[in-house]
Amino acid sequence: MPQANARKPGTRGFILVMLLVFITSMGIFLTMALPRVATEVQRDQEAELIYRGESIARAIRLYKAKTGGYPLSLEDLTKVRPRVIRKLYLDPMTRQGPHEGEWDLITAVQPGASGDKTGLPIVGVKSFSQKDSFATYHDKTLISDWTFSAADNLLGIPGAGAAAAAAGLVPGGAAAAAAVGLKPAGTTPVVPGPDPSALGAPASAAQPPQTPPQTQPPPQTPPQTQPPPQTPPQTQPPPQAPPAAPPPQN
Repeated sequence: MPQANARKPGTRGFILVMLLVFITSMGIFLTMALPRVATEVQRDQEAELIYRGESIARAIRLYKAKTGGYPLSLEDLTKVRPRVIRKLYLDPMTRQGPHEGEWDLITAVQPGASGDKTGLPIVGVKSFSQKDSFATYHDKTLISDWTFSAADNLLGIPGAGAAAAAAGLVPGGAAAAAAVGLKPAGTTPVVPGPDPSALGAPASAAQPPQTPPQTQPPPQTPPQTQPPPQTPPQTQPPPQAPPAAPPPQN
């Protein structure tokens, strides 16, 4: 007698087909979801990069205010008291590869031909990552172009690190600035004037100073004369009656 719970051969085939359909659907779903997941992960990494880079730039600025010079290594930021940074952050964009967690240092002067930046004053950091960013930072969309510089934050102009070295803001800045062709502090640059030939006039012809146009004074109105006071008309006295004749005497 056959068992009551015995399954038919067609039932097992139906379960296998449903299992294959489920696995195929999951594969399609993961294929569509993985790019979105990767995008969200990179967006989080970019936000973390901005936070860590600006934290290091802020710490360099505080270090400069406390010691009078820029640090020669990022580890110097953790040696001052009170602390200028909570910890020495790593680059979140280079967790794998030859530059694992390392920062590309921005120095006050250009390194030599070897590219060695050891012992040079550090004014900022940037990432080694060559990825295109989803976010935009200072109008830059390549992650390696995102610079976090304390000198730029202080002076508000690009390339202020070399200018700071020329102005004597970093130790040994005058000698280092001379190596890159900058004048040391205390020298006044000579600014050439405009070329007269470029303006369409001979070099010897000098334009006379222009006098401002003379303004005509407003017309003066004649003073108004007051009319003389009017005298009231004189009234004639009433005529006097002649005296009465005396009565005749008897």
